[in-house]
Amino acid sequence: MINVNGLTKRYARNTAVDQISFEVAKGEIVGFLGPNGAGKTTTMRMLTCFLPPTSGTATVAGFDILDQPLEVKKRIGYLPELPPLYPEMRTSEYLAFVGLLKGLSGKELRSRVDYVCERCAIGDMRRRLLGKLSKGYRQRVGLAQAIIHNPDVLILDEPTAGLDPKQINETRDLIKSFAGDHTIILSTHILPEVEQTCEKVIIINKGKLVATDSVSNLQERVRGEETVLVEVAGRNRSLDPAVVQSRLEQVAGVSRVHLKETRQTHPVFEVEGRKESALKGNLARAVVEAGWDLNELRASSMSLEEIFLQLTREELPAEMEVVAAGG
Repeated sequence: MINVNGLTKRYARNTAVDQISFEVAKGEIVGFLGPNGAGKTTTMRMLTCFLPPTSGTATVAGFDILDQPLEVKKRIGYLPELPPLYPEMRTSEYLAFVGLLKGLSGKELRSRVDYVCERCAIGDMRRRLLGKLSKGYRQRVGLAQAIIHNPDVLILDEPTAGLDPKQINETRDLIKSFAGDHTIILSTHILPEVEQTCEKVIIINKGKLVATDSVSNLQERVRGEETVLVEVAGRNRSLDPAVVQSRLEQVAGVSRVHLKETRQTHPVFEVEGRKESALKGNLARAVVEAGWDLNELRASSMSLEEIFLQLTREELPAEMEVVAAGG
């Protein structure tokens, strides 16, 4: 559905996007991540034909962004961080206006307005002035205008910015419901949102592509060792975490043991070791032979935040926050 090959954008001496290539399959929801200045927004502007690339190519729904920009725009729905609303217009008037701009008319236009109002749960706001709507409803209207012409591709830039937790969950569920009907590129600085919403992640840093894969595959690639959580309990007595840690560190294949937390006097350790070393079996055997109870033994995966930091760490200035919103 989206095919990007060597896409580059230069401004004088600055290269904002540097020969990135990736593909997005039909119906996928893809998270697009990167620190401030990474090139996310520039990339999205090129894909939406608002900005021409310096070099490279990209096709959207089979149409080239340079040779066929009007065809590309017909097949894209775009929601910028601030929805492009006119506060003096009513919701239904605004949606009809956007539909007209997208080439809809007559019965088809009325049908699409009815559909997006129902799909985005804004039917009771049809006659309300956009300037009087809450932030959550304005965001829903923004999503409605993005799908009014039933585009093949949705590009969403910070779709939950400024929303409260309830509104974030509602918007997230709405976006997930679009999967299959639309191919979605979601740019956000809320990393748990990507983990819960997206099937695939694209990470760029200083204009260069550093990763494109599923979260689970990235976890495997970034962390070459297996990591497991081990909760140990003493039989009718409390345990000294230092003693347990010392014993676990002696297990074959273990490279690192870290006390993660204590649950009701039961120490929980994060243990790293070689994948090929039968780590779980060795740990279980060591705990039982020591006369302790093994309450839990399970694989521990890296969070997307940890992956993001590890892939971009060398380029991040020390004062930068964990995640950043801009491109």
